Amino acid sequence: MKLTITKNMKTEPLNRHWQFCVGSGHASMALRADYLEQLKKVHGELGIERVRFHGIFHDDMQVYMNLADMMPLPGAERFSTVSFRKIGMVYENLLACGVKPFVELSFMPKHLGKLDAQTSLYYGGCIAPPKDDETWKEWIQSFVKYLIGRFGAEEVESWPFEVWNEPDVFVFWAGTKEEYYHMYEVTARAVKEIDPKIQVGGPAASGSKWVGSFLKYCREHDVPVDFISVHQYAGDPIGGVEASESLEEERDPSEVTADLSVMAQIFSKAEGGSFLEGLRMIMPDKSELTDVPGDAFRKNAAIVKKQADGLPVYYTEWNENAIFSSYTNDTRKPAAYIVKAALDTEKLVTGSSVWCFSDIFEECSEIHEEFHGGFGLLTHSGIPKPAYQAMKLLAELGNNRIVLGEAEENGSAEPGDESIQNIQRKAENGIEVAAFVDAPEQPGKIQILLYRQKMKNLPLPKESVTVEIELDRRPRDIFLERIDEDHCNPLRLWEEMGSPQELNRTQKAEMLEKSALKKEKAEYVYENGKLTLTAELGTNDVWMYTIIC
Repeated sequence: MKLTITKNMKTEPLNRHWQFCVGSGHASMALRADYLEQLKKVHGELGIERVRFHGIFHDDMQVYMNLADMMPLPGAERFSTVSFRKIGMVYENLLACGVKPFVELSFMPKHLGKLDAQTSLYYGGCIAPPKDDETWKEWIQSFVKYLIGRFGAEEVESWPFEVWNEPDVFVFWAGTKEEYYHMYEVTARAVKEIDPKIQVGGPAASGSKWVGSFLKYCREHDVPVDFISVHQYAGDPIGGVEASESLEEERDPSEVTADLSVMAQIFSKAEGGSFLEGLRMIMPDKSELTDVPGDAFRKNAAIVKKQADGLPVYYTEWNENAIFSSYTNDTRKPAAYIVKAALDTEKLVTGSSVWCFSDIFEECSEIHEEFHGGFGLLTHSGIPKPAYQAMKLLAELGNNRIVLGEAEENGSAEPGDESIQNIQRKAENGIEVAAFVDAPEQPGKIQILLYRQKMKNLPLPKESVTVEIELDRRPRDIFLERIDEDHCNPLRLWEEMGSPQELNRTQKAEMLEKSALKKEKAEYVYENGKLTLTAELGTNDVWMYTIIC
């Protein structure tokens, strides 16, 4: 591939939607010092503005307790207490780290749920609809009043309030779609009665689903809705990822049960091994086993933007993989996916939240191996994975994107491309190019971002790309930052160390130094007013050139 960037190419402001928010382990994790240390890091280095997590009403936050929870004696349930104190502590910790909360109203305090339905997450949590509307309304209004009393109305009004998490998935909601819409209505009205300026939205569904029917319900019942929130993964074992015209389809739970049944048969014949090995047998990485589409996020986001009809669209969870413990989560595959998906959806999404920032996380128990295929950008010890370095490259980009041309793949535009105004260029060999400047009129620097994203980590030979840039004079300097097999690869270093479950201080320092994202002097040719850069990328490599003019 050969691409020429001329002096007069159009530029457009860059929408840094990926800095809007980031996901994390459930609420009580934000009471841990190591969690907060890493949150400060992602705010400071990646520019992350907010953090979202499940379970602010989880019973481990001690929001609603009665004496029978501790002493199951006759009549002990008549003695109870309600306290939002731990939630206040969590939010104080976030603000101290420089980030704001993206408030997810979940899960249901068990004493308010209409049935004893628990999520299958390691730390549990009631996922039932509320017993009755009035009690739930009073609960929500007491919570909002508490927040305003502690943090002030102006601060709380800057926090988006999202009602629940993935009510389309049986793992997170034990009610029907209609019950969720009704609960959303009660919740939104309750919040707005206390402070109309607080922004409330939903439906927080997986696979970009339910937006059309959700907004139809809100319009027909005159329910307040300030934003749309949905989720999208490329490899999702439960919610599904397929794009459709309406995005209303739900995966039948029996299909998931059938999948688990097959895995259970394989698992039952296994000889045994570590906890992690068993988990990987139960939840294999489907993105490596099947042909998972890599463009569902872009296609579905285009549909959601149209359905939202002008409302802000927040993707409050997204990533390459929703398979916890997948080996490839620690490789550069998610890094390439994050770069591509972030740029593919730049004109479609108002704000987004990569899932998630740290392996300090315990949906399937907190796995102790330093590299265990967790969702985090950072390991337990704070080692940046390739995905973290990809977010760091995105944070470094100039504020204006050079429009390189129409989206192309084998010479034809794909569905949904009409919604993307400043698309990157794609070659037949799978390498894509995006370019950025800090100031269009007098660029102090030009950045060329190259990536070769593949949904499978295939051992393909490297492919070359040549980029020519018209410059009036020889550049003062050119730097290259790389995420590939030999750069930003802490997983390989860990394996070379013998895969220690826990890093000691010496090992951690060595890994941080050797796997850091570094600016190296780049090779180039400058002749006759043209700068020429030539790169060779392997599968899921990401390179960025920074040209100092």
